[in-house]
Amino acid sequence: MAMPIPSGRVRFGAFEVDLRSGELHKQGIKIKLHDQPFLVLTLLLEHPGELVTREQLRQKLWPADTFVDFDVSLNSAIKRLRDTLSDTAERPRYVETLPRRGYRFIAAVERIPSAPYQDSPVHTEHAAERPMKALAVRRPAKLWIVTGVLAAMLVLFVGLNIGELRQRLLRTSAARTVQSVAVLPLENLSGDPEQEYFADGMTEALITDLGKIRQLRVISRASVTRYKGTKKPLQEIARELRVDALVEGTVARSGDRVRITANLVQASPEKHLWADSFERDLSDVLALQDDVSRAIANGIQIRLTPQEQVRLASAHRVDPQAYQSYLRGLYFWNKLTPDSVKLAVNYFQTAIEKDPEYAPAYASLANCYSLGYLLLDLTSREAYPRVRTAATKAVALDENSAEAHVALGNVSEMGWDWSAAQREFRRAIQLDPNRSYAHLAYGYLLLTLHKPNDAWTELKTAQSLDPVSQATGVAIVISLNYSRRYDEAITVTKQWLQLYPDSFLFHTFLGDTYVQKGMESLAVTEYLEAEELLGSRPSRIAALRKASRTSGLNGFWRRKLALDQDPRSPAFSTYDVARDYAALRDRDNCLLWLEKSYSEKDSRLIELSLDPCFDSLRSDPRFQDLLRRIGLPS
Repeated sequence: MAMPIPSGRVRFGAFEVDLRSGELHKQGIKIKLHDQPFLVLTLLLEHPGELVTREQLRQKLWPADTFVDFDVSLNSAIKRLRDTLSDTAERPRYVETLPRRGYRFIAAVERIPSAPYQDSPVHTEHAAERPMKALAVRRPAKLWIVTGVLAAMLVLFVGLNIGELRQRLLRTSAARTVQSVAVLPLENLSGDPEQEYFADGMTEALITDLGKIRQLRVISRASVTRYKGTKKPLQEIARELRVDALVEGTVARSGDRVRITANLVQASPEKHLWADSFERDLSDVLALQDDVSRAIANGIQIRLTPQEQVRLASAHRVDPQAYQSYLRGLYFWNKLTPDSVKLAVNYFQTAIEKDPEYAPAYASLANCYSLGYLLLDLTSREAYPRVRTAATKAVALDENSAEAHVALGNVSEMGWDWSAAQREFRRAIQLDPNRSYAHLAYGYLLLTLHKPNDAWTELKTAQSLDPVSQATGVAIVISLNYSRRYDEAITVTKQWLQLYPDSFLFHTFLGDTYVQKGMESLAVTEYLEAEELLGSRPSRIAALRKASRTSGLNGFWRRKLALDQDPRSPAFSTYDVARDYAALRDRDNCLLWLEKSYSEKDSRLIELSLDPCFDSLRSDPRFQDLLRRIGLPS
């Protein structure tokens, strides 16, 4: 371990520092360095070659009552220090960044016991002793004066000072290199675990705001959530998400005041582009989010269209209690379990009661009913009017809400109005081109309407926006299966299972694909694994396992059919029973149960258009008639 350098004068490279007087010199010339950057330099020089953590810097340099500004202040101080030393983060000669940990001074440091410098911008000798030498010094000085005047005139002519020119060059570089960004989960600085919902909600809101900017590709919330609390280097995260830059920061609440600090970091080469803090009352939190989004866009020189400027400036005040209920609803909705979805519905309803004009609460409530109705123990017929009411109200309150138009698209899809569904999904994408779920929903709908090329364009766009979320994986895998690309489906499903080994959905889809490939024993293994992960009753799993051991895949299907036909079962679904009969090649009973699903207006009937499970029925006139009544291509 390197020995600490005591207070005094030290030298590194072309620089000398007087730690007592707070002066920095380069080759004899005094350089101005403000308090905070100089204090950071001092602490680094006192421990050369050692890691100086961010926490050490916090304790040493910033009082406890200014903790909210710490990240912004430190990043700014480090940037100013590097500028003064002509140092860079990507190729450091002096200050090395240890991502998410701290900094290390890496140059050799030498202690020099000498008197303080006498500032002298030009060193000359006695003219009487060296007359020619003195003349040689004075003549270049005149030349430098002339050159300096010309340079000053040039700067005045172009209307820029050197600092502004440098900033413009930096911004131009950022504009060329930053076309995609991910917002990492904001850190909760309140110290209260109960406030995690607030930090998560603010992260999602910031992603949504940035997603309104068409020129910028913004990674969706589901893919960034897995990095919450991670210690991975920023460059590694950016590489995994395939983005040019990352936004990281903190959020803190104090009573009815909210403060967000944010840093924008270019990934490769790693470069700090921008940092700032924003504070408003909780009732103005929507405007606060818009402030941050506009500042980030300015930081990477994204030119906002007039429409985007309007959307980012149209935030109204919201009842603080309504907003907190809304954020709690998002927090539980994103967990996607039966209990959490019920809690989400309650919180969204509470938000609506507190602020009946708050459109996002209606849109989120509609999505709970349209996407999670099975988790709420609702049939499609029961869920449909609730989705329609909430979605219609959301659009009436905010015509520019992409989420509301997605909800309306879901309503139209549930009502088998395919033209309206396409129109609403396209409108949502127009309003928020970075909303991955809108691309997924639209792509899946286009696939079922037998428009594969357009469908895969949307699905691939969704994957670029949400590359590692389970929802993306499910849509891609099932679409490969429905496109009869079975070998590719097997390979891709196994890749997703490496990310989500406990996903019953991926195991189910893998089993379905094995069935189409004739790999019956592998299919049974995947189906049984899915039952385990789904939390099925032990008696059900034991019965299915015994039947498959005795009679293979057919035995599994027959036993599953007997268990699924019980209307008292919480998992009872007429569509699933029809699918079981299709797997057993029982055409008449399959069609009988499909008619029951039709009478219930089961939204899953959209799958009839493509699901390979029903291929043996496609030539049957009764099946063709059912497709015609639903409005799907044969």
